[in-house]
Amino acid sequence: MKRFLIACISVCLYSISLSAQDFALTKEKLEAVAVVMSLETLDKKPVVKVSKDPAMTMADEPTYVKLKGTDFKDGTIEVSVLSRLLPTAPETARGFIGIAFRANGDNSKFECIYVRPTNGRANDQVRRNHSIQYFSYPDFKFDRLRKEAPERYESYADMGLNEWIKMKIVVKGTEAKLFLNNNKEPALIVNDLKHGADLSGAIALYVDNGTEGYFADVKISK
Repeated sequence: MKRFLIACISVCLYSISLSAQDFALTKEKLEAVAVVMSLETLDKKPVVKVSKDPAMTMADEPTYVKLKGTDFKDGTIEVSVLSRLLPTAPETARGFIGIAFRANGDNSKFECIYVRPTNGRANDQVRRNHSIQYFSYPDFKFDRLRKEAPERYESYADMGLNEWIKMKIVVKGTEAKLFLNNNKEPALIVNDLKHGADLSGAIALYVDNGTEGYFADVKISK
């Protein structure tokens, strides 16, 4: 009986250690990289508002808010995101918003999964098929991946602008899975993260061209 109780306690403690921890979105814990950032309130919750520096014109670049003190390799990242189009957004803007992870110190390497909310309900099946995107900076941006491995790093999911989308990314080794809005099945599976299994680094809140992005409810477990 005693051994059984000890085993139960050990399992409980292990479960607690793996539970997701809230990340406080305070100015001291955030680092803007080629973006404009502010702390605001939206839908009665504290949010980080992020838009890309207009001087950054290329796509799939390190344009994000780093979460200071995060050294992430394997685990789970959860965040609620909402995107709108800026008044100055180009015609090609899609509301790009997502999560970068394993970002190194000088922002020269990272993995990223983001969504294109305008594509989720487009009256065009090809655009719908490009609702979710994985890319790896700097060598494997979306255009290269789409050309060399069409459909492998993109997928469809129902979503729209100006609505909260819950993203959960589960990372282990060279695999990353994206779950949306508490669905039990992943919306995207990446089996070959381009930087391999050993890269670790910061988690970051990512936006791209034409996006006014909002981030809330960040939780991290390792």
